[in-house]
Amino acid sequence: MATKTSTRTAARSGKAPGYRCAECGWTTAKWVGRCGECQAWGTVEEVGGVVARTTAAATVLEAARPIAEVDATDAAFLPTGVGELDRVLGGGLVPGAVILLAGEPGVGKSTLLLDVAAKVAGGGKDVLYVTGEESAAQVKLRAERIDAVAPRLFLASETDLSQALGHVEKVAPQLLVVDSVQTLSSPEVDGSAGGVSQVREVAASIIAAAKRRNMTTLLVGHVTKDGSIAGPRLLEHLVDVVCQFEGERHSRLRLLRAVKNRYGPTDEVGCFDLAETGIMSVADPSGLFVSRTKDPVSGTCITVTLEGRRPLLAEVQSLLAESATSQPRRATSGLDSSRVSMLLAVLQQRAGCLLHKDDTYVATVGGVRLSEPATDLAVALAVASAKTRTALPQRLIAFGEVGLAGEVRPVPGIGRRIQEAHRLGFTHAVVPASPNGPGEVPPGFRVKEVSHVAEALELLIPGAE
Repeated sequence: MATKTSTRTAARSGKAPGYRCAECGWTTAKWVGRCGECQAWGTVEEVGGVVARTTAAATVLEAARPIAEVDATDAAFLPTGVGELDRVLGGGLVPGAVILLAGEPGVGKSTLLLDVAAKVAGGGKDVLYVTGEESAAQVKLRAERIDAVAPRLFLASETDLSQALGHVEKVAPQLLVVDSVQTLSSPEVDGSAGGVSQVREVAASIIAAAKRRNMTTLLVGHVTKDGSIAGPRLLEHLVDVVCQFEGERHSRLRLLRAVKNRYGPTDEVGCFDLAETGIMSVADPSGLFVSRTKDPVSGTCITVTLEGRRPLLAEVQSLLAESATSQPRRATSGLDSSRVSMLLAVLQQRAGCLLHKDDTYVATVGGVRLSEPATDLAVALAVASAKTRTALPQRLIAFGEVGLAGEVRPVPGIGRRIQEAHRLGFTHAVVPASPNGPGEVPPGFRVKEVSHVAEALELLIPGAE
C-alpha cells in the first residue's frame, strides 16, 4: 500500500521516485529512515530518476563450450590443513571461491582464519591477510601466540578498498583473507564503513577480483544482535559459501556450520576447541559433554544428538529437591525451558511421576546446547531417575522424541546414533519403536524399543511411581 501511495505522489509531482531501499527495492519520492516495505532501518538511499536502459550485445571473448569439454580440475579442492574446516567446506578451498565466515565478537573467527592462512602459506602458497580491525603488529603478536607465522604469509593493515586491491595486485596471492568486510570502505561511495552501500561495493569489488584471478577469498563478517549477518542480504547471495561460527561465551567448544555451500553439503558441522594457544580441531567432541564418574549416579542419562550429520554424545543431569514454596522452581541450562516444562507435565500426567512439589533442575554437561527433540527421552529418564533416586546403567544411552500423549516418536539417524554409542563403549540403548526397526545393530549391543515413556520407566526404574 505504501508503494502505491508513494508512486501516485511521484506521478502527481511529475518526478520519478528519487529514493530506493537497498534491501528490497521499494521506492519513494522522499527520504524516510525506515523502509515501508521490508521495515529495515537506514537502507533508503537517493538514486535519482529511474531511467530504462538496454545493453547491446558485445563481442564474445571466449566461446561457450559443451559442458563435457570443461576442465573440472581447475576447481579441485585444496585442503587447508584444518580437518574440521575441510569437513564443513566439502573437502577444502576451491580456487576462485568466496567464503563468508560470520560470528559473534570473540568467538574466534580471526584466530581460525589466521591459522588457516598460515597453514596454506606453509604449503607453498602466497597468502595475503588484510586486516581493518588491527594493526599488522597486533596480528603478528597473535600469530606468534598460536604458532601461525609463515614466510609466505603477507600482512596488510588497510581500511581503504582501493589500497587493499592494490596489495592484491602486488602480492598476487592464491588465498586472500579480509578481516573484516565491514571495516573496508570505498571513497567513491557515500556512507561510512559498514553501511549498506559500502558493504555492497566492497563485496562486489573483492568478488570480482577473486573471480578474475581465480583467487580463493575468505571474508570475515560481523553479525547483528539478533544473529544475522550485518549488511545487505545481497552479500549472502553473492558469495559462494556462508559459514556461521557459533559458541557459548563460557565454553571452549566452537561449532562451524555451512549455511550455504555451492561446492559441498550444508548439513556438516565442524568442532573446534578455543584455547589460549589457538584454536584446534576436535575430531571426537563427545568426551567433552560426558562426565567421568566411577560409580553410577542417579539423575543422569546419556543421549546421542545429531549436529548436522555428526552424532554427538551428551549427558543430561537432573536434580530434584523438595520445594519450600507453593510454586516449585524449574531451572534449566543448555536445554529449552519450555520443552523441559512440557516433559515434566508428561511425566506427571502420563507416567505417574509426581513432580508438582519438587524444585527441578535440569542441565547439560560441558555447556553444550541441546535443541533436538530426540533428547526428550533422555531428559525424561534423568528426571525420573532423580525422583526415584535410582541410577541408570552407566553404559546405556537413550534418545527419542516424547509427545504430549506420552508416546515416543521415531527420530532420524537411529542406526547412526547406535553405531556412535557402540564406538564409544556403550552396550545398551533405549530407542523409539520404528516400523523398520533400529537398523543394523553392532554385535553384543542390546537395543530396547519403546513406544511410550511409561515403558521406558518400567523397564529401567521398576520403583517409579
